[in-house]
Amino acid sequence: PSVDTIGGFEILPGMVESQAALAVREASSLIFVVDGQKGLTAADEEIFAWIRKFHSKTPLLLAVNKCESTTKGEEQVLDFYALGGCDPIAVSAISGTGTGELMDGLVASLPDPDLTNATGDDDDDDEPLRIAIIGRPNVGKSSLLNQLSGDARAIVSDYSGTTRDTIDSDVVGQDGVKYTLIDTAGIRRRTSVASGKDVPESLAVGRALQAMKRADVVALVIDAEEGASQQDFVLAERAANQEGCALVLVVNKWDKIDKDSYSMNEYTKTLRSKLRVFEWASVVYTSALTGQRIQKVLQAGSEAAVHHRKRLSTATLNAVVSEASLWKSPPSKAGRKGKIYYVTQASTRPPTFVFFVNDPKLFPETYRRYMERALRENIGFPGSPVRILWRGKGVGTSKRT
Repeated sequence: PSVDTIGGFEILPGMVESQAALAVREASSLIFVVDGQKGLTAADEEIFAWIRKFHSKTPLLLAVNKCESTTKGEEQVLDFYALGGCDPIAVSAISGTGTGELMDGLVASLPDPDLTNATGDDDDDDEPLRIAIIGRPNVGKSSLLNQLSGDARAIVSDYSGTTRDTIDSDVVGQDGVKYTLIDTAGIRRRTSVASGKDVPESLAVGRALQAMKRADVVALVIDAEEGASQQDFVLAERAANQEGCALVLVVNKWDKIDKDSYSMNEYTKTLRSKLRVFEWASVVYTSALTGQRIQKVLQAGSEAAVHHRKRLSTATLNAVVSEASLWKSPPSKAGRKGKIYYVTQASTRPPTFVFFVNDPKLFPETYRRYMERALRENIGFPGSPVRILWRGKGVGTSKRT
């Protein structure tokens, strides 16, 4: 197309073409999709010639889409034999016709998998650390991804809504750790998305929220000029409390702030007051434009992931809880005093602890927060949420905090 539009604004087609060229260059196999109802066009011939000229060694499948018609479907592919080099496959994305044949051809064209490092054990240490880059529109998420990957992996524009799909990029940090960075669309407030009636935006936001589910760490990008907003709080709550991800607060566009030697400390105090319940989250100040402190995002994510996966012995936990109970005894209610029998760790990612007590109802929210602070002050868990389950003697008396 001669012109692409994003959010009603025209952008250079070269921005899209460069991303497509990058994807083709890295691909093991290609599927060239054409419109069977329109027939062979000059643009199809131009793209096909470009692929054959610069990527002739990459296996290519020609998928003629929109061939759902039972009477004309097979006829629609005839024009595309003129391209030569590969047989066109009639498919329909709506009905699924021909997709099985296309999949078989794709699998046959792929190289054999590398089994040199394959083992029979599931070793999480070999898996890259997955970091989802989340935030409101136009806070610099895609620019941050490009800086960290050292390549133009995502299109960057001043107009909001540029990023629609989640983009995964594998990078290796300066510490040698492997990362999978997940760039996502900007997430506005739910009411704003609903009132805008922009279906693509709604789908993009859904994919961005899904990215949190498969992430180990969420890097929540905040615009330094605008500061933390209520929407940032909602996103942090979704990442930490609902999805259980480790959390890094990335204050981007720091280069645009007029600052002195006290600015960072003062900004951190203000940020933590607005996101008070996430005071345990790591904070990094960056500029995706200049590359300032960019690598600290990966370092903070790696450190948060270590605590996210931390497992403690029952003896260590009970020593900390016993000391905390001596400093502040469990409260009493209606003549009954709360008793903590023992504590154990149930799982990791995030660290989850089970407090076995006589009755969970005897432990108010203030005391539960006190116990979480005691665990954090004595053991750590910076950058990681902590879940605590309170389990009583009876069945069904468990409650999570």
